[in-house]
Amino acid sequence: MNENVIKVLKENMWDIATCADEVNVVPVAFKAVPADGRLAVADVFLKATLENVTKNPQVAVSAYDAKTMEGYQIKGKAHYEAEGEIADSIKATVENATKGRLAAKGALVINVEKVIVTTPGPDNKKVL
Repeated sequence: MNENVIKVLKENMWDIATCADEVNVVPVAFKAVPADGRLAVADVFLKATLENVTKNPQVAVSAYDAKTMEGYQIKGKAHYEAEGEIADSIKATVENATKGRLAAKGALVINVEKVIVTTPGPDNKKVL
């Protein structure tokens, strides 16, 4: 992932889509882009998402800047981590952001396989 992709991911909300028996898509606000290039989503309200991932680990993430319309779709395989560095970090993020009103149980970690430009223009659908 290049700097532009990482900036859009860090500064904007994401929508994450999963599919098993039924397609599911949810917005996520509690997320991170660890230095290793994976993506992490806090498990606060991910029941259907996690059920789908146990049957089919393929996920798609859409993130975009609504002002500039710069956007990207990220595809990859996800797995769950209840403990460890990423899970601990995302748990702390949720705790701090909500002043303890919400708690993350762990993190859905996505190994990025493909990044696709969704920005309108000549690079739309380009695979980075």
